[in-house]
Order: sequence, then C-alpha cells, then structure tokens
Amino acid sequence: MAVRSIVIFGDPVLHTPAKPVETFDQELRDLVQDMFETMDAAPGVGLAGPQVGIPLRLFTYGYLDDDNRQWRGVAINPELWITPVPAGEADEDEDVEGCLSYPGERFPLLRSPRAILRAMDLDQKPFEIHADGWLARIFQHEFDHLDGTVYVDRLEHFYAKIATKVTRKRGWGGPGLSWLPGVDNLDE
Repeated sequence: MAVRSIVIFGDPVLHTPAKPVETFDQELRDLVQDMFETMDAAPGVGLAGPQVGIPLRLFTYGYLDDDNRQWRGVAINPELWITPVPAGEADEDEDVEGCLSYPGERFPLLRSPRAILRAMDLDQKPFEIHADGWLARIFQHEFDHLDGTVYVDRLEHFYAKIATKVTRKRGWGGPGLSWLPGVDNLDE
C-alpha cells in the first residue's frame, strides 16, 4: 500500500459532492488501506476520499479519546445526524480545528457536541456510532468533505477573512495543488 498525496483547498474535488460507493472490491480495500496510511503519516485523525482526489463517499478515522479508547475505522456511504450547534462564538482554545487539505492552519469553529454516524464497513455491514466531543467533531468534519465543504467554508466572518488571506498568501484556491505526507513539510 502507499501514502497518497493530499489535495489542497481550492481543488474542485474538495468543493463538489462525492458520489456513493457502489462497488465493494479489492480496489476499494486498497484505497481504504492507502487512506489509513496517508492519514497516519500526515498525521491526522480523519481523511475523506475527496482529500486524496477520489470523489467517493467514504472516510477513515483514527482517534484516541480521553478514556484511552481507540476509535478507528472506515465509514462508507455514511449518514450523519447531529444535535443543534450551540449558540455563540467558537472558543479560541476549545473549538480549534484543522484540516489536512488546509495544512498548517487552525481556526476556531463551533460544531455540534453530539452526532450519530450510520455507515457501512468494507464488508458492507452497517454500523452505528453515537459520538460526543472530539469524535463527533471528527465525524462532522469528514462528512462535510463528502458534501463538498471544507471547514474554512464554515468559519465566522473574522476567521474567514484571515483564511482568505492565508489562501492567497500560500497560492492556494485553485486546482492541481497537493502535498505528500512524509515528503512535504508545509509548516515551514
């Protein structure tokens, strides 16, 4: 298997709704394995198909919660239900979020504190996870990618202006840009 390049903000694949997975075969298994390797190498806690240039409705996740429970899996053709997002402004310490397709930057964003994820695994077995806190945030973030939304698209006006400046400064915002975990260091 292999680490894949991660598409950078602005590429059309990140801003277009993904298509449902219809074929569960070895090619899909290889893609998912590559996505896990890419997510781990980045390092990240989630990675959606569009982020590696594959416009399919699937994402991987890997997160160790505060109770030392490891959450790791793939969600194929997911559905997501969330509780209402709290009113108010995002906390600059507690609500900070980042994205592998917007590397090196983090911004505060309010998310729902709870979510229910329903999806299929690689064996086409349905599953359901009731998530709270950061796991709920991860699911919302990755699910957004499947609908063509990057988290910076959801930022409050103040942070959206900063993100626009960062995008312009880094030369992002158009097609064809990517980075390869383990090779490219975009934090410099």
